[in-house]
Amino acid sequence: MVDARGCEATLRHMKRALIIGATGGIGSAVAAELETRGFEIVGRSRRDGLDVMDEVSIAGVMGALSGEFDVIFIAIGTLAADGAPEKSLGAIEAAQMAKVFAINAIGPALILAQIERLLPVDRPATVGVLSARVGSIGDNKVGGWHSYRASKAALNQIVHGAAIEIGRKRKQATIVALHPGTVETKFTAGYPGHSKVSAQVAASNLCNVMMDLSADQTGQFFDYSGAVVAW
Repeated sequence: MVDARGCEATLRHMKRALIIGATGGIGSAVAAELETRGFEIVGRSRRDGLDVMDEVSIAGVMGALSGEFDVIFIAIGTLAADGAPEKSLGAIEAAQMAKVFAINAIGPALILAQIERLLPVDRPATVGVLSARVGSIGDNKVGGWHSYRASKAALNQIVHGAAIEIGRKRKQATIVALHPGTVETKFTAGYPGHSKVSAQVAASNLCNVMMDLSADQTGQFFDYSGAVVAW
């Protein structure tokens, strides 16, 4: 016979993970990886009415969430609004650049604005936000991909600021930007010259990094091996 009190205790201490962008290549793989590690998974994506370019949609989907999460992983983004990333300044189109910023920077910022109440006060929690090494200003040696680079650089600044602000009340929270490496997804299918890893391998790597972080590392930018990436 199962002890009801034991069941209640297990449920009370079951770790929960929220995945934003849960149907994408990396988001779904991270959800699956965390599930194998014993997390209860809550996923939100377009299928749940989440439109990362619509402030009202974000507020509605995030506002409907309840309870606390031990891990929140935000996996939304695009390489280019339409077509391929620009190779030169002359190729920049204002409307397309604005759309890339809306998806890669503004959307995550509006999501981060909603998460403080979803993080526990009395125990550690980790928020990982999917970024990219090309968003590093210090690492940029070749130029190009202007909208994508700039939007990810903006995202990194937003993550850093969010870590400072949220950390004032959630002192055990760790909020970081994460570079997954080049991952085999529909977004990278058109770039055969790059060495890629599967979404499953990337997810395992990212989860390892998130599980090893502590609150004194909040506000930083890490790659899939746990190494700090230059801003």
